[in-house]
Amino acid sequence: MLSKRLSGIEESATIKMGHIAKKLQDEGNEVLNFSLGEPDFKTPEHICEAAKRALDLGYTHYVSSAGIEELREEIADKIREENKVDASMENVIVTPGAKQAIYELMMSVLDEGDEVILLDPAWVTFESAVKIAGGVPKWVKRLEEGLKYESLESEVSEKTKMIMINSPNNPVGYVLSDNELKETAKFAVEHDLLVLSDEIYEKIIYGRRHVSIASFDDMQARTVIINGFSKTYAMTGWRIGYAVAPAEIMKGMLKIQQHSVTCAPSIAQFAALTALKSSQDCVEEMVGQFKRRRDIIVKRLNEVGLRCLNPEGAFYAFVNTSNHGSDVEFTERLLKEAYIVVTPGSAFGPAGKDYVRFSFAASIEHILEGMERIEKMFS
Repeated sequence: MLSKRLSGIEESATIKMGHIAKKLQDEGNEVLNFSLGEPDFKTPEHICEAAKRALDLGYTHYVSSAGIEELREEIADKIREENKVDASMENVIVTPGAKQAIYELMMSVLDEGDEVILLDPAWVTFESAVKIAGGVPKWVKRLEEGLKYESLESEVSEKTKMIMINSPNNPVGYVLSDNELKETAKFAVEHDLLVLSDEIYEKIIYGRRHVSIASFDDMQARTVIINGFSKTYAMTGWRIGYAVAPAEIMKGMLKIQQHSVTCAPSIAQFAALTALKSSQDCVEEMVGQFKRRRDIIVKRLNEVGLRCLNPEGAFYAFVNTSNHGSDVEFTERLLKEAYIVVTPGSAFGPAGKDYVRFSFAASIEHILEGMERIEKMFS
């Protein structure tokens, strides 16, 4: 009954683990959930108030499929000032979540059999989005040793259409260095490739600076920036994202949006406008708390005997479990013996098979309790 395009597409591992955690909690178990990539903070009050005002003013109907002009203009301003990319309102589409923007891009530019290079490990949806659009994922390892130009060259072919990057990265938390970005840009230009640059975690960064690959010479015309409000402003449930793309690609994405979801939620767009235009103190406060949590969870994971990479951005700890079985075995053991839910690393690509992902978008108390349970499990 199902279409061929869904063969080989697995359900989202992160959402699946979240459902398992919820089921166990509903059964009365004291579960600690480290699986979902969702800030545990409330959406800042001034953003919520903006949504209430929009309701009171009657902004409850369809809006332009590309998004309300005020928000698109504000996003374009932000991209010009912060990301050093010469974007205009016409380059911006507002979508119901950044994930929708990724799917619209894939459906707009990929033909059957087109190859897309993914940096291994990568967010679970990247591979699925490529496959659903008829593309073929090609993995290039970028874990601890960094991204090598030679590795990119080894995977390119006449069928290669795009490379997807995500910095700061989910699940590892690395930030691509200036040299890695420069080499990737050189590679894209030499082989005439499109670049999807997922910058959803650009504000959640520790001691590094975010640089958009679209700001490099000759890159704006071949780069699509994906971003949104879910992570930066704790607005996951508002479903509000955006893409910044060259004009031709924007036309394709807009067609798909018009014939699918029509437009992003009107109320959420007015809330997002306020988020961008208002003080960013709330963002700095959240990032400060994420950094404190990062320092604690990395220290404790290493103390209990799990080697943990130190994330430079996002809110994930990618933990090597090779001394304790495969990623799936360790995930199952944590669940059965400690009632801790994490995501197996193999869900993020071949390089993740010896890792699990802990999200530290959780309270310090939650983190400390989890580490105590793991210590007891090992004793």
